[in-house]
Amino acid sequence: MIVTGAGRGLGRAHALAFAAAGASVIVNDLGVDRNGSGGGSEAAHGVVEEIVAAGGSAVANGADVADWEAASALITQAVDTYGRLDTLVCNAGFLRDRMLATMGEDEWDAVVRVHLKGHFAPARHAIEHWRGRAKRGESVDARLVNTSSGAGLMGSIGQGNYAAAKAAIAALTVQQAAEWGRYGVLVNAIAPDARTRMTEGVFYSDEPPDGWDEKDPANASPLVVWLGSAECDVTGRMFEVSGGRLSVCDGWQHGPVARIGRRQMSVSEAGELAHQSIASAPEPAPVYGVD
Repeated sequence: MIVTGAGRGLGRAHALAFAAAGASVIVNDLGVDRNGSGGGSEAAHGVVEEIVAAGGSAVANGADVADWEAASALITQAVDTYGRLDTLVCNAGFLRDRMLATMGEDEWDAVVRVHLKGHFAPARHAIEHWRGRAKRGESVDARLVNTSSGAGLMGSIGQGNYAAAKAAIAALTVQQAAEWGRYGVLVNAIAPDARTRMTEGVFYSDEPPDGWDEKDPANASPLVVWLGSAECDVTGRMFEVSGGRLSVCDGWQHGPVARIGRRQMSVSEAGELAHQSIASAPEPAPVYGVD
């Protein structure tokens, strides 16, 4: 199995948890800083060393998951090393926060690229492997776990690029589940609430006040391991997870319908119908950071 962005934070916790459950893990990490700068293999190799020292099996990979050919090589490495790929966890990403009114094109492009294309590219090459096996008559029981965010589900002030990419990942999850179930692939996503490099300054920076770290990234990993295992029997769902709790999230739904007695409405009638539908609908969740 593969975990992308597994050198630190959530990805590292997932890789360790999968290895503890007996999985052989490709630990992918480009080794960049919080804002996507720099790079190096130390983080990925460090996690591999932890897994091997604990008696598990793991190898490192330093691919840029948003690079088409590198993502293909990542899937090939898993298949060549372990014989096949059963689970892919897409987790890699970084932040370049700024208010939308002052955000630059490079800040937009870089974040959308690593999060959205960095989810699609590995998954696209993984489904080629799984689809090929299915067409050869093999029984495929594969799992894809994507990583969205509360920012993608609700919005987050100062993170428009990140929120847009994570919202797209939520829609991508539903799309993948609908298209890939025929090949034996279940697809789900998580929106974790955890303390990582990407949330520096958001949660407490020192020791947790009561000795138990509710925001520890490892608290999300049991759900990810379940979603990535043969025991998982759900697909196309999004789960918020933090500490010892989780909830399934319900996305866009057809809302209350307001009608007039003919096909064509006037501009003023359109406004009246919009207000009628809103009046019958639940209030939307507030955007993170809005007072």
